[in-house]
This record gives sequence, C-alpha cells and structure tokens, in this order.
Amino acid sequence: MDRRKFLISTALAAGALSVSTTFAFAGTYEDIIARGKVLVALDLAIPPSGMIDGNLKPYGSDVETAQLLADDWGVELEIVNTTGPTRIPNLQTNKADIIISTLSITEDRKLVIDFSKPYAAQMTVLGAPKAANISTWEDVRGKAITVTRGTTQDTALTPMAEERGFTIVRYDDDATLVTAAVSGQAEIVCTSSTIVKQISDRNTELAFEPKLDIVSTDLAVGIRKGETDLKDKVDQWVTENLKNGKLPAIYKKYHGVDLPARLFE
Repeated sequence: MDRRKFLISTALAAGALSVSTTFAFAGTYEDIIARGKVLVALDLAIPPSGMIDGNLKPYGSDVETAQLLADDWGVELEIVNTTGPTRIPNLQTNKADIIISTLSITEDRKLVIDFSKPYAAQMTVLGAPKAANISTWEDVRGKAITVTRGTTQDTALTPMAEERGFTIVRYDDDATLVTAAVSGQAEIVCTSSTIVKQISDRNTELAFEPKLDIVSTDLAVGIRKGETDLKDKVDQWVTENLKNGKLPAIYKKYHGVDLPARLFE
C-alpha cells in the first residue's frame, strides 16, 4: 500500500476526515441539497491544493474552496479521493457531484464534461535543478521530461516530443512525480509552478526552479454534461466569492500570489 492510500485508510479508520472511497450516488443540485452532502472529487496528494496534515485532516487551496462551497450551500463536504487521471471518470460514473481538483479548462475536456466559471489559475512550466542549463527548447533535445499521466501537461507535450527531440516519462499521480524529482530520478518535469516549488522545498540541494513557461491555464469546477441547474448554481457561487474576496484570499494563502486579473473580468 502506497503512502497516499495508507494515510487515507488510516484517516478513515480514525474518523478524522470525510473521504469517500465508496460508490455513493451523485446527483443534481436538488439531490445535493436533499442529501445534505456534496461529493467532491479532489486529489489529496497534490500540494498545495490538496494535502493531509499531521492530524490526518485534509487541507489545501482546493480543500478550502470545496469547504467554502459546502458551507455556502448549507451541506456537508465529502471528499471523493482522486488522482489526475481519475478525476473525470469519478464524475462520469456518479461517484462525485463535482470536481474541484486543479482541473484546467481544455477543449478536449469540454467534449465530455462542462466547466464552471474559472475560480483559480495555474502556470505550467518546465522545472529542473538550478544547475541545469535549460533556457530554450533546444536545451531539452535528447532528454526525458516527466509528466503526470492524463494532465494538461501530458497532452501539451505529447505532440511536441518528436519534433523537439525529447521523450516523455509518465507517472500516475503528482505525488509520484514529486518523489521522482526529489530523489533525482526525474531530471526535468513539466507541471505547475507550485509543484516545482514543492520539489525545491523538499530537496534544497537540487533546488528545482522554473526554466521555461509553457502556458497559464484557468482552473474550474468540473460538472457532468446536462447538469445545467448545477452549473448555474456553481457559476453564481464562483462569481459571488471572487467578488467578495474569499476565493482570491484562499488562493493567495496557499500559492503566495494573486489570482490573474482576467478571472475578474
């Protein structure tokens, strides 16, 4: 059993956090209110968005965002633990009502799910040790770049690999990618700037840093196709909490920077 599963299993046994690994049935906004609980697909192994503290309680920017939504709707929050590749399947198979888990808006994803208005943003970068001489794409020719499988980083790099002459190494979740980078197994990563900072904090000798900016993407709540009433409710909630400053405060607290101005337009 890996550390992620051990921590979650231990927390469940202790009753320390409401994390679901069952097949609870998800539903519409009316179902959520009637049930008194919102099921949110959320990765608890992707700092600083989702983490588990020393008391086995979930925390992070997405956790706090999900809790704010639950509080505003007057319902209990139940986290459906997920990984990058399983976020959308958990939604589509009715294990979760919504996704709040660093979910970037992409055209491919729009074909299978709907998105709320953006509530946060993420800068995707190439990260490598400070000593690595990487300032252009030519500097990664012949090298391996590590990504998390099924993420926007994976889909962005895959069509570029042959032309730019690099290979791609894929891990199933961000936690494994971070561990590989910290241990020196992954020399170059393509991920968010916040995860690059996490790698640097865990191995100050390597001192990972952003080398190339790839793209800045908007993050939104994922919603099943056809759930128009639920989408309207989430959109209204996002608009209100961007305006009242609660969502910007959560983002600044965990990421150390302000939300992009475009989110307020």
